[in-house]
Amino acid sequence: MKLPSLRDVATEARLLLIGIPVFLWTMIPIYHMFLFAISPKEDAFSGKLWPDHPTLHNFEIVFKQQHYFLRDFYVQFWNSTLIAASVGALTLVIATAAAFSISRLKVPGGRAVLNLALFTYFIPAAFLAVPMYRTMGNYGLLNNHWSLILAMVTIASPYAIWVLKQASDKLPVELDEAAVMDGATTLQIFRLVYVPLMMPSLVAIGTYAVLLAWNEYLYAFLLLSNDREITLPVALGNFLAADDSPWELLMTTGFIYALPPAAVYYAFRRYMVGGLTAGAVKS
Repeated sequence: MKLPSLRDVATEARLLLIGIPVFLWTMIPIYHMFLFAISPKEDAFSGKLWPDHPTLHNFEIVFKQQHYFLRDFYVQFWNSTLIAASVGALTLVIATAAAFSISRLKVPGGRAVLNLALFTYFIPAAFLAVPMYRTMGNYGLLNNHWSLILAMVTIASPYAIWVLKQASDKLPVELDEAAVMDGATTLQIFRLVYVPLMMPSLVAIGTYAVLLAWNEYLYAFLLLSNDREITLPVALGNFLAADDSPWELLMTTGFIYALPPAAVYYAFRRYMVGGLTAGAVKS
């Protein structure tokens, strides 16, 4: 058995020195959230590493909507799910069509459109919140799910187009030429050749757009106001408006809300790194 070299040991040690603090930095807040979720109200701020009397009563309160701030929990959870799924679907449609047109069809001005789209990221999304609010108001979309969906698609699409365009450039042009020789139309090339080959990147971009919309707070807070129209992150903010904030219920609801994106990421994790970095380095 070959012993590892000193260089290999040093590399492994450096990775551990970086990885362990990052892991702790990530997991400690999640652990504290879970700790609040299983603690009775009187023990929530005890500072102990484990509650003396752990309980699932907080989860029961949330699922049965037994608190004033939780009376629309399922409606708000559904709102978040619907908006996130819609943003993911629309972003995929727009970005896939744009990347195909720019990379494979070589439409005139395509590269300029791509550069202009990326230029939008020089402006922080928070700075666009008020103009977006005014725009949605002018079109009568305030307090409508479409306002948040369109806003999030606007934010997600430029990056999605850029990633898919770079990944598309790596596909051999000969595949398109062979399909044309066989009599395939542009739509058939898109459906039968382009989309299947781009599937890893499409899954990664779809996941990115869904998680972006799922976690959005600022735009959801500005564009939606009715309690039965808002998303769950905005509803969680209402907990802090109380004089005696129910922190144990806030953390329980937040913990529940964090489970779906964690499950989505775990299900598609093998696509995320490869899909989002596809085309970053051309061969």
